[in-house]
Amino acid sequence: MKSLLAFIKKETMEQLRSGRLIILGILFILLGIMNPAVAKLTPWLLEVLADSLAESGMIVTSVTVTAMDSWMQFFKNIPMGLIAFILLQSSIFTKEYQSGTLVLALTKGIQRYKVVISKTVVLAVLWTFGYWVCFGITYGYNAYFWDNSVVQNLLFSVVCWWLFGVWVIALLILFSTIAKSNTDVLVGTGSVVLVSYLLGLLPKLREYLPTLLTDGNFLIYGVEEAAIYVVSLIIALATSLICFVMSIPIFNKKQL
Repeated sequence: MKSLLAFIKKETMEQLRSGRLIILGILFILLGIMNPAVAKLTPWLLEVLADSLAESGMIVTSVTVTAMDSWMQFFKNIPMGLIAFILLQSSIFTKEYQSGTLVLALTKGIQRYKVVISKTVVLAVLWTFGYWVCFGITYGYNAYFWDNSVVQNLLFSVVCWWLFGVWVIALLILFSTIAKSNTDVLVGTGSVVLVSYLLGLLPKLREYLPTLLTDGNFLIYGVEEAAIYVVSLIIALATSLICFVMSIPIFNKKQL
């Protein structure tokens, strides 16, 4: 247990030294501020553009902004946060393959499964912290400017999106134990997400795929019932666990 905690500490310090921790912190804070800011500034922007739009034949009417507009921005912007997260963390294994630092750690007695666990824990904690900081900032500003009670299924919809991020991280860990370059890791992870998205365009398959969890706008408007998402939630949890479990024997057999 001590060696596992020591390796988790080592991974955390590496995140800090490399600047990834600071970059992600700033990014999620900015996204949290941006969501209500864009909603708040929308009426002003339309007013400024009213004359030029009128010349094009478009008439701008008064716009009433609510917390719903800000939460729509949240679900539009959070994918950028996840993409940036995956891009920054895609080398969490491969960088050490290339530098040979993992070999040094393993020769000191660290079991391979602890390497996988520690890196998974660090990524999951970073994603969870960044995501909920972004949510908390948006929620606070929305409560101050408007009223969050107009939004339906808010907590459930944001939990769904958080779990989608966990699922993508599980894919990242799996492909990191298979591939030797971060480009291959990104291609593998992105391909699975893309295939899931494309299959989700088929109505009969949509509610069985983890990508359904990203449809937060349908939930907050009450267009769809939360019950529709339960199956995809379970599948996302199950496949995340499967990816993690598979990563351990794959990494155990990997030539470093």
